[in-house]
Amino acid sequence: MASFPDLQVPLSDGTVTVRRTAERDIPEILIAYQDDPVLHLRMGTPRPPSGAELGRRAERAEHDRVAGHALSLSIVEGDDDVCVGQIDVHRVDWDNARAELGVWVSASRRGRGLARRALVLAGSWLLLDAGLRRLELLTQPDNQAMIGAGRAAGFQFEGVLRGYFRPFPGLPRYLQRRSDGRVDMAVLSLVERDVRG
Repeated sequence: MASFPDLQVPLSDGTVTVRRTAERDIPEILIAYQDDPVLHLRMGTPRPPSGAELGRRAERAEHDRVAGHALSLSIVEGDDDVCVGQIDVHRVDWDNARAELGVWVSASRRGRGLARRALVLAGSWLLLDAGLRRLELLTQPDNQAMIGAGRAAGFQFEGVLRGYFRPFPGLPRYLQRRSDGRVDMAVLSLVERDVRG
């Protein structure tokens, strides 16, 4: 059974650090969802997570890592250890050595290249050290900030997956975009040869 290695030493480029998400990050995560009322929609959930849900995720994190089901990484800036964003590794398919990444940066820290830097760090580690061979970023086709950050981090734009998923209750019509109500998603990928050079 495949599992994610334990990221004992955080990944850093001197400006951004990526480390395993910890229970101490919960207040900043809750504030980020409060400050951006559509963040949960961009992350594909019908509502923001509650403190209790984040607590349960923190309790399951080690089991999910060892079992290879999921991994949550926090983005911190500079010497500060305060969580300003996250990279969630999910929809892991070890048979095909691929996973999907979900990425967010708090509203007050956007536009500074943090998502790009974090994706470079996490992408290289996941592809060179964690055993994955393909990473995917899925986002709404109008999310130019996320598409731009992914491209700047080396992810290749592959196109739009038309009618990719069924909308959940509360998803605004402007995100559905299709007459049949289904949701299109743009897909970007990073593969091992992209980071090996």
